[in-house]
Amino acid sequence: MAVETVVPAASAKAANEKDAEKLRFIEEMTANADAVQEKVLAEILTRNADTEYLRRYGLGGATDRATFKAKIPVVTYEDLQPEIQRIANGDRSAILSAHPISEFLTSSGTSAGERKLMPTIKEELDRRQLLFSLLMPVMNLYVAGLDKGKGLYFLFVKSETKTPGGLTARPVLTSYYKSEHFQSRPYDPYNVFTSPTAAILCADAFQSMYAQMLCGLLQRLDVLRVGAVFASGLLRAIRFLQLHWQELCNDIAAGALTPKVTDPSIRGAVAELLKPDPELARFVAAECSKSDWAAIITRVWPNTKYLDVIVTGAMAQYIPTLEYYSGGLPMACTMYASSECFFGLNLKPMCDPSEVSYTIMPNMAYFEFLPHGGDGQGPGAVVDKTQLVDLADVEVGHEYELVITTYAGLNRYRVGDVLRVTGFHNAAPQFRFIRRKNVLLSIESDKTDEAELQKAVESASALLRPYNASVVEYTSHADTKAIPGHYVIYWELLAKDASPSAAEAVTRDGVMERCCLAMEEALNSVYRQSRVADGSIGPLEIRVVRGGTFEELMDYAISRGASINQYKVPRCVSFPPILELLDSRVVSAHFSPASPKWTPRRRANQ
Repeated sequence: MAVETVVPAASAKAANEKDAEKLRFIEEMTANADAVQEKVLAEILTRNADTEYLRRYGLGGATDRATFKAKIPVVTYEDLQPEIQRIANGDRSAILSAHPISEFLTSSGTSAGERKLMPTIKEELDRRQLLFSLLMPVMNLYVAGLDKGKGLYFLFVKSETKTPGGLTARPVLTSYYKSEHFQSRPYDPYNVFTSPTAAILCADAFQSMYAQMLCGLLQRLDVLRVGAVFASGLLRAIRFLQLHWQELCNDIAAGALTPKVTDPSIRGAVAELLKPDPELARFVAAECSKSDWAAIITRVWPNTKYLDVIVTGAMAQYIPTLEYYSGGLPMACTMYASSECFFGLNLKPMCDPSEVSYTIMPNMAYFEFLPHGGDGQGPGAVVDKTQLVDLADVEVGHEYELVITTYAGLNRYRVGDVLRVTGFHNAAPQFRFIRRKNVLLSIESDKTDEAELQKAVESASALLRPYNASVVEYTSHADTKAIPGHYVIYWELLAKDASPSAAEAVTRDGVMERCCLAMEEALNSVYRQSRVADGSIGPLEIRVVRGGTFEELMDYAISRGASINQYKVPRCVSFPPILELLDSRVVSAHFSPASPKWTPRRRANQ
């Protein structure tokens, strides 16, 4: 077993006594991981003993692991949907949790394309805040002087809705930013942001981004770190600067905020900072007007020590672009969290992105791990409960799917994340995030799986029937070379009428553009919100390839050792030689001509 002993005396190196206390807490929790896990499970089962869910499986008040594992099934979101729907519709009885459900945290889409609703309770905010409070004490071990400046973080709230029963449903970070924990947080010199809280809380994406960028420029010499939640979010901010630097410079020179920003709270907050500064305006204009934007982050914010962004999993595709814009600054991935639960943190936040491992904090929930064995463990597969292993019993080098039991009432819930054990910190395992199970395409918070992509292709290809054409084969790619990124779908078409005029009609008469939009309409609400409300995904593109392209693709795979008997067309590709092959065979490219339909309101039966 590989055990990390890098930080046993970390508290001795702490920046201050408050940090030392937090670092001692990390050591205590990780040194006693199994005992902490046993205690956490007992607490959860004791408080939720009389819930309808635990009574249904005859737990009988037992709090030990053996009884829990023998009686409680391993479940997916679809298994819990009837209970969750009852809560959403207003049933306030103790269905999953003995504590009242305070709100729902929305997560990526279900098989029906709707957002998942994850029930939560008020005290979970305290648990999440606790994990947040551990991040800077760890970072301060690696980067000195962060109390001498500010963080330029591009943080945003997203739309929230009400369920039929009146509970709020919103993303986990929107819940946090709107909480007292965030808005009334005590002053901490290590956590001072350039963005006014009013700008972060503004639901209008343009006004929020404009104000945050402007305040970041006004305080450019104070900025010691630049970040966003996801790498894609930081690239959106850079793209915003490319598009709006002239207007921002006008505001800085005149000391007056553009009338496009109408939110009174933002205008008030910005007014405290914004004074005429022609010299700063000239500097920003000089940098932004150059054709080369390499190292623009360090050119505009010269004291930046690192980027604070998630670049693991699907976000790894953005690393080269961030390196270009930052001049090679380190990228810190600090924590691992989801709507269901906050899991752990990176104890070596300044490591290379390819080396990021997260240490699971055993006090956050009860964790189990399902050995990952490939395709036999899809959402509909029956899970052998005896396969699951405890947090302290995972093996280095093995991959597992994460299963959690939370204080809020999720019991043996499959999160869908595939993790690889890289080592241990004390007795707590460290994991590398490998991927989301079954996800093919992802630009930001969207997650599109193979079944959903297939359904979207089928829906769109119906538009080809009047032209006696059909889709012979397809594959896809998440293209992030431009900002925002967008889905690219490669189609090989078969026209039953082989005449050139028939083939041209399909690609000329706006048919393919309508197919693009039809695909978008068939994708989940998370994707559509990202397209319509957030602007974080660009219009979907279909690239039509010439006949025989997918046979060439198979020949290429076989030349690299694939079995001709077992070869399947990959539904998503990222390997550069394959992308080059596909792109060299493109005969026409088409983009969605409009935004897909999206509304923040949930249907009453969803």
